[in-house]
Amino acid sequence: MELHQVIAPETTALVLQECQNGVIGELSALPALAEAAKEGLIPNVAALAAAARDAGVRVIHCTAQHRADGWGGNRNARLFRAMPKMPVQLHVGTPAVEVVPEIGVADADVVLPRHHGLSPFEGTELDSLLRNEGIRTIVAVGVSVNVAIINLTFDAVNAGYTVVIPRDAVAGTPPEYVDAVFEHTLGIVATITSTDDVVSSWTG
Repeated sequence: MELHQVIAPETTALVLQECQNGVIGELSALPALAEAAKEGLIPNVAALAAAARDAGVRVIHCTAQHRADGWGGNRNARLFRAMPKMPVQLHVGTPAVEVVPEIGVADADVVLPRHHGLSPFEGTELDSLLRNEGIRTIVAVGVSVNVAIINLTFDAVNAGYTVVIPRDAVAGTPPEYVDAVFEHTLGIVATITSTDDVVSSWTG
């Protein structure tokens, strides 16, 4: 099946993973990840979001946020235990949880914050909303290839969705690890493509 058929607008959603100020933007508590995202990911995701909106593809912003008192958040992994010590906190209602301005949020976009876990499928309405609208394909972008993109991809595939990943619209660290993940993991469960190819499919 050709890419334009796989990502047909009526059955596809663009899912943005943690494209927010406190993760990849100016307020990032993860400078290496933010630096990796600055040159390629952010402009490419912005281009994908613009093309998706024009084509009638729903844009869904999956963000991470936490209560200021930490209630209900995970503490069962080193990553979670390290987060309260970071210089920037992803507290509800703060600029850190807002989508980076280069991408923005249009009126028709959907914002789905999560308060725990590592995947936008865990504890949110994402799966139900997609199924209610007959969505069968997810174009997954954002961060990070180290953790959340892998989680998103496997959760989506296990739930029966086809996943398409524009390779230049995701980021992780270090680069050699990201390359290995695509070669040995993501490349065997998702369709790997480019921003230009997706945009061309939606605008052509």
